[in-house]
Amino acid sequence: MTEAAQTRKTVQIGIEGRVARITVDRPPLNVLDIATMRALDRALVSVLEGGANCDFIVFQGAGPRAFSAGAEIADHTPDRVGEMLEAFHAIFRRLWRSDAVTIAAVHGLCLGGGFELAAFCDFVVAAESARFGQPEIKLGCFPPVAMLMLPQLAGMRAALDLILTGRTISAAEAQRMGLLSRIVPEAELSAAVDALLAELQAQSPAVMRLTRRVLMQAAGFDFEKRLAEIEDIYLGQLMQTTDAQEGIRAFLEKRAPVWSGK
Repeated sequence: MTEAAQTRKTVQIGIEGRVARITVDRPPLNVLDIATMRALDRALVSVLEGGANCDFIVFQGAGPRAFSAGAEIADHTPDRVGEMLEAFHAIFRRLWRSDAVTIAAVHGLCLGGGFELAAFCDFVVAAESARFGQPEIKLGCFPPVAMLMLPQLAGMRAALDLILTGRTISAAEAQRMGLLSRIVPEAELSAAVDALLAELQAQSPAVMRLTRRVLMQAAGFDFEKRLAEIEDIYLGQLMQTTDAQEGIRAFLEKRAPVWSGK
């Protein structure tokens, strides 16, 4: 399958006025492989730089089971992990530089890279049944974007809890941690996102852009610099450990990892 065909299959864009809806459609769990990551980035280029004049971007997952269960584990192997990291983080760099307000509409599983994408959005509207987690530690890895965002959003104690245990939490617990904007019944997710968009679209677009930008600056958060530093550690140190390579192999071989501590 060509990359263009993969784009059409796994990422869909719908534009209504000032709102772009970007849907990941890679059944059954909308796992993000390298091609899908690149498709997401191209979708953002189309929305942000293609003359669509979109002030709002809604991210969502197709199908009944997941927003996204995370990045494709097979893309973490030594010969592909560098490309995977570059493709995935390009999405966040592009969002960071943009003035668009972003909303994650989350149902089902929201894990790993899927959770990182949702957490990076300005608003997270979740169905009551949604489940969140950063399970990378169980594979001998860590989540670079989550390591930057979770302490900002939920505090260091919650970030340590989620990242070092890799546990999955309910939408209610995620909201108590400060990771969600709103929780609604499953059947009301779409309507709740539309209601939020109506609230936001009632404001001045120019003032909203300026306010959002100043708020980010006031937080003193140099995302791109810190992400580059973590990328260097991820590729230069983490992926050189025996345990990181063992964790990925064990997952792909469907067995428990045998950690060496090296």
